[in-house]
Formats: sequence, structure tokens, C-alpha cells
Amino acid sequence: MKKIEKKSLLRYSKYLYLLFLIFTMVSCVEDVEEIGLQDDDEKELVIDDTDFDPTDWTEATHSNDADPDFDEVFEDLAVKRLDIVITEDRWQAMLDDMTDLYGTFGASSSGGGRPGGGGPGGAATFTDEDPLFVPAEVFYEDNEWYRVGVRFKGNSSLQSSWQSGILKLSFKLDFDEFEDDYPQIKNQRFYGFKKLSLKNNYNDRSMLREKVATEIFRDAGLVASHTAFYTVYVDYGDGPVYFGLYTLVEEVDDTLIDTQYNDNDGNLYKPDGDAASFASGTYDEDEYVKKTNEDEEDFTDVESLLTLLHDGSRTSDPAAWRTSLEEVLDTDVFLKYLAVNTIIQNWDTYGRMTHNYYLYNNPDTKKLNWIPWDNNEALQTGNQQGSLPLNFSGLNASSWPLIGYLYADDVYRAKYDAYVSEVISGPFSTSIVQAKYSAYSALIAPYATTELNGYTFLNSSGDFQNAVNTLMSHAQSRASAVSSYLNN
Repeated sequence: MKKIEKKSLLRYSKYLYLLFLIFTMVSCVEDVEEIGLQDDDEKELVIDDTDFDPTDWTEATHSNDADPDFDEVFEDLAVKRLDIVITEDRWQAMLDDMTDLYGTFGASSSGGGRPGGGGPGGAATFTDEDPLFVPAEVFYEDNEWYRVGVRFKGNSSLQSSWQSGILKLSFKLDFDEFEDDYPQIKNQRFYGFKKLSLKNNYNDRSMLREKVATEIFRDAGLVASHTAFYTVYVDYGDGPVYFGLYTLVEEVDDTLIDTQYNDNDGNLYKPDGDAASFASGTYDEDEYVKKTNEDEEDFTDVESLLTLLHDGSRTSDPAAWRTSLEEVLDTDVFLKYLAVNTIIQNWDTYGRMTHNYYLYNNPDTKKLNWIPWDNNEALQTGNQQGSLPLNFSGLNASSWPLIGYLYADDVYRAKYDAYVSEVISGPFSTSIVQAKYSAYSALIAPYATTELNGYTFLNSSGDFQNAVNTLMSHAQSRASAVSSYLNN
């Protein structure tokens, strides 16, 4: 009997020990937030922190049943605050990924260190690959948004900031990016918005260009994003760090086509590459990047635009050419856009660069509409040969046919000239635009001039006011340039 009791006790002890081991292993797994990477093409962290209750969730603030609240999110005369909280491991994963993409942080500066972590970096390279998405918490006005997809964003601006050792990087927010991992956040929205961009105002010491340029397009009656000023704080393990003053920008493939058109079912393209020039022989479906209807292999609208643009009737029968072209392209929208873009001097887009615009096939008209995007380089002469002159002298028409061919047509040139006159006497009149600069610079000065070393593009607080003064002078010089152009 005693032997049986001892064996039973031994089995019981072993059973308890086994339960202890299982419990310990489960606890350890639950405590680990990062357990590796998924397939490289997905570039998302494998995570296991699903046990939470979204207590701040309300229909108005978090649900996709709410209409986008533009007054709340894109208030013009306010500087609001966003806090992003990222676990230390996830932050390090974002930095490691950036090192893989762009080389050592600060490689082109004297610092050369890694932000928030050590380790070797690789050689600098250019890549079209998007940075890593990770789940993070976003806080605004004492409310929390849960497991929001956050990643760095940008192209040359992202690479240049990173390699210069400036951690004020642009962010992309996607509020239900990780809904498959966290069912609690299914269709999570930020006051009706699924996606938002936080632009770091790269190469803009006034921190006004993105907002003002985009407003000029909208004030001229064109479709363009809403914008607003936000201070951004990031907590990646040691408390909130002031990352600086950002411009929040509405995403075109989110609420813009849903609210500024009657129907959001049309093809939306973000062309990037040689095909974006619409030069003869450049057609490439891979470079007409679809943002809607991605599963439908129908590119007949952009293909037709390229074909008709280069049709021989352009010179043999201009009236027939215009009729055909206007069946696929809203030429009035494009010519008004062209007038605004050329007046304000926006070089980092069509005419110099094969990116930074969208095309939307408006279901109401069955015509492609031009939508401007990424305007932080506007309102200056610019780089890469500088912005185009008002008469497009020196432009290679065959390389940039949407400008060269339309401007060479007498009818279209007359419409362009009329829009130039309309814009310079209206939304970009000297008094109106200088009033914007005065109001906005006074609003953001306390936040712009107190950015931290390593998180700013300013060398001193004086750089900010000098940049604002340059914008004031630029408005006057453009009025003179337009007057000279129209009189001649």
C-alpha cells in the first residue's frame, strides 16, 4: 500500500511539474511581441498580443459607419497633436528594415549612428520597396486607436532624411492594416479615415509648402487632398519624443475619390516610371500602378490616352484630334491643373519627373481626371533644371506630350492662358497667398522653431522666418512673371 501511494505521489508530482512547464512556455510566448518576420513580400511582424479590449471605441471616432469628419481631422487654423506608441522591439525592427533598404542611418552626416539601437548598416541603395509596417497605438485627444499599421514613407525624401541622420521621417498610417491579426479593430477608422499620410515637410524650412500649394489647387476648383498641421510625438520605449511639426495629408485612394466625386468605382492610377510621361513607346501596365480595381486587368483608359495623344490627326486634323482626346481625358481639368502648377512653380512632378500625380477615371464622365500629389517641393524654382516656364520654352514636347502637344494646339493654349489669368487674379493673387503665409506662419512658428536636433531640417530658428520671407517674395515675383507672360 505504501509503494502504491509513493508511485501515485510521484506521478502526481510529475504531472504538476509538466503543467508548470506548459504554463511557463505559454506565458513566455504571450509575452513575446515579435517572434519573427513573415514572407519578405509582406514585410509585417508576426505578433501575438491579441488580448485587449478597445474601450475607447465609439461609432463617431472609430467606426467605418461614420462619415469622414474633415472639420475634426483637417482643421485649417489649428495645430493638433498625435502620439504614436511603438514597442521597443517593433521600433528596432523598423530601423533594421530601413538599414536594409537605405544603409546606415546618418551615413552621409558626421554622426553615422543608429537611432535607438546599434548594429552595422549596409551600403546606401535606392529601392522602390515599401518600408516595414508594424502595429502601434495612436493617441489623439485622450482617445486611443489600437494596433494601427504604421510605417515610414517616401522615396528620395525618405532616403535623404535617413542618410542625413534626421529621424523626422514621414509616416503612413493605416488604421485597419492588422485587422486580420486583431479582430477587435475590424474596419477601424480615425474619424472616418482609413489611411492618412504624415508628411515631414522635407526640404521646406517654412513647413508651409505642402499645405498652401494643395490649398491653391483646391481653391482653384480642382480635386486635391485636404491638409492640416500636427505635432507628432513617438514613444518607442522611453517616453514620448517630439518628432516635429508635420503636415497631415488626405490619401487619394481613401476618402478623396469617395467624397470629391459622385462615384468611387473608377480606375485610380498612380503612374510611376517612364510610362508616366505618356511619351510614345512607353506603355507599361506595371508602371500605371492601380490603386482601385487592382484585380481587373483593364487598362484600356490609359492605353487609349497614350494612343490618341500620339495620333497623326493631331497635326492633320486638330479638331478631330481634340474631339477624340476629350473622350478619354478631361482636358479642362488638366489645363487648369497645368496653369496652377506652372504658376506656383512645382517642379517635382509631370514635366520634369515621372511621378507625383494620380489619374482617376471619373465614372460620371468616363474621362481620366488629373489629381496633384506631393507638393512639398512647390513654390520655388526647384531642382532638376528647375520648374517649367509659363510658355514651356525648352520643353521637349515628345518627352512630355501632355504638356507639349496640348500647349502647341491653339485652342488648348487659349484655354490654358485663360486659366493662368483666372488663377493669378484669384487663388494665387499676391494678397490672398501672402495672407495665407502670414496666418499659417504665425500659427506654426512656436512648433516649427522648437524642433529638436536630429528631428529637424532647420539649422536655427531663424531659418524658419527666412523661408517664410522667401515665400512672400515668391508670390510677388510670380505675379510679375504671369503679367509679363500674358502681355506677350
